Amino acid sequence: MGQGKKLFVSLEALTKGQWVKQVMGWILSECWLSETHYKVVASALKSDPSHLTELDLTGSKLQDSRLKQLSTGLESPNCRLKTLVLANCGLTEISCDSLVSALKSNPSHLRELDLSRNNLHDVAVAGLSAGLQSPDWRLETLRLRSCSLSEISCVHLGSALKYNLCYLKELDLSQNELQESGVEQLSAGLESPKCRLETLRLTHCELPGSCCTFLGSVLKSVSSCLTELDLSHNKLHDSGVKLLSAGLENRNCSLTTLR
Repeated sequence: MGQGKKLFVSLEALTKGQWVKQVMGWILSECWLSETHYKVVASALKSDPSHLTELDLTGSKLQDSRLKQLSTGLESPNCRLKTLVLANCGLTEISCDSLVSALKSNPSHLRELDLSRNNLHDVAVAGLSAGLQSPDWRLETLRLRSCSLSEISCVHLGSALKYNLCYLKELDLSQNELQESGVEQLSAGLESPKCRLETLRLTHCELPGSCCTFLGSVLKSVSSCLTELDLSHNKLHDSGVKLLSAGLENRNCSLTTLR
């Protein structure tokens, strides 16, 4: 029996109640699942009770049509998923619309969402940011590495960070061309007294040293919760480090990790 067949049998058995108490997370990355398999996954998410709390489909070429199948499980009131990883799944802004719609139907359990390495573009982030401002969302970690985003995405995310019902604590926007204006928009959100963000990753974002003016201001802010900042592989130069250092020396600075 081939590996794919074994996988299908295991998923089907789980939806019938076998191993439900033992299995709380599925790692199905690079498994090239068929549409039939996604129906089985969705069925497992809808099962009563559903004990599945972690689902990793990295590299599975989910694409738009199969995400719609998966979304039927995500929007079920029985779904208890806390971690969803859909990195490198061939998703677009159309996929993201379906995902946000499903999560709005049943958002309260999900805490971690990874959509890295998908061509989502700014329009998808607009939808995600609207979701972050929903009173029922409790998302704490959002990863959007290498998603073809620009500074426009930072406008939406910066606005969400200012919202009192946004619970986001970790945000990864690495490998996107956010530019200095994008950092300015994010920083405005980070300085808000309603912002809960603790970890911000902006590696490989083509950022200049001048963007550290805004980040230095965040570090000085009495309302900032930021404890970890990753600016690796940007062209900050000495001038940028000097601006950051001024923030680090401020007594209001809560940063414990700087990369």
